[in-house]
Amino acid sequence: MKPKIVLPIVVLAGALIGSAALLATSQRLQPTQPEPVAPTVRVVQIEPQSVRMTVHAVGTVSPRTETELVPEVSGNVVWISPNLVAGGYFEASEVLLRIDDRDYLNAVERASAAVNRTQAENEFAQFELQRLEELESRQLISRSDVESGMRAARVAEASLQDAEATLEQAERDLTRTEIVAPFAGLVRTEQTDLGQFVNRGTSVASIYAVDYVEVRLPIADQQLAYLDLPVMQRGELDEATAPTVALSAQFAGEEYRWDGKLVRTEAEIDARSRMVLAVARISAKEDGTSDSEDLPPPVGLFVQAEIEGRSADNVVVLPRSAIRNGNQVLVVDEHERLRFRTVRILRIYEDDAYINAGLVAGDRVCISPLQTVVDGMRVTTILEEVPLEKGMPVQ
Repeated sequence: MKPKIVLPIVVLAGALIGSAALLATSQRLQPTQPEPVAPTVRVVQIEPQSVRMTVHAVGTVSPRTETELVPEVSGNVVWISPNLVAGGYFEASEVLLRIDDRDYLNAVERASAAVNRTQAENEFAQFELQRLEELESRQLISRSDVESGMRAARVAEASLQDAEATLEQAERDLTRTEIVAPFAGLVRTEQTDLGQFVNRGTSVASIYAVDYVEVRLPIADQQLAYLDLPVMQRGELDEATAPTVALSAQFAGEEYRWDGKLVRTEAEIDARSRMVLAVARISAKEDGTSDSEDLPPPVGLFVQAEIEGRSADNVVVLPRSAIRNGNQVLVVDEHERLRFRTVRILRIYEDDAYINAGLVAGDRVCISPLQTVVDGMRVTTILEEVPLEKGMPVQ
């Protein structure tokens, strides 16, 4: 055979023999499954504690007493206090307005003169009666003359009483020409001017007291379970046991806070909203200072209220997102594996869940938002500290 034909055949045969030898002597690779990577989760270590429930509500500040300033006599306005303007402040018993009193002074003088006249007539009638009785005792006049004297004496006495009552009324009307403030407060509106004729019973201003204000707070009837309020309370709550209320509001670019008391609940439950209206009271400080922190909030201000409720023992406060399937949490065991744990939820409010059964001190609860969880899956944990204010410990 020719070399050109034999040489390629030999090379090809050698390559096939070498490939077969390599395949026959090579080591076989065994298939292996990679170890899954454990996800990292955040956990908190459980420490049951006594916590105090709180109930939040919102309301508008209203005055405790608001009244119309109404004159009891008619006449021209001759003087108005500089404080009798919208927003003006006045003290209790301060004179706010004066009405022309000349007619009432004349009425007092006439009534006083009438008293003097009737008093003289009464004295004469009493003296005349005594004289007639002496004449009758000596049988110088008849009994009918004495009876006429008795009638005249009684008429004179009645006339004196009428004159004295008229004088008292005239003096009272004279004092009413000065309108005084029944309490310390502020002027909401005023509707009179100097020289204006005002009629009896016509309002000249609207005023309200500022010694304390009240806030009506609508509370859902389910939330009442977390407050220490007697069922079917009548009248105001006992000041010693009344829940405290912390009020806050944004005003003029700053945040203000006030402390008050829950003093009563209104008599009815709103039929449409099923809300109970609780009334909080904020009093002014009694030291007489006028600092802003010592004054109650202004009337009409919209405020947020945090009402102190009842305390509960052995409660764990967790983020609401840690609750799964309605009443379960994920607990990391000693082998760093996740386990579902059924718990009893006392309350879920805002972003917190209050748990009073199912967890013990030292348990580690997962608070990371895992999408897919398998009971027993391995995890890597990062311990987080629970803020103290989150648990609201009872002092």
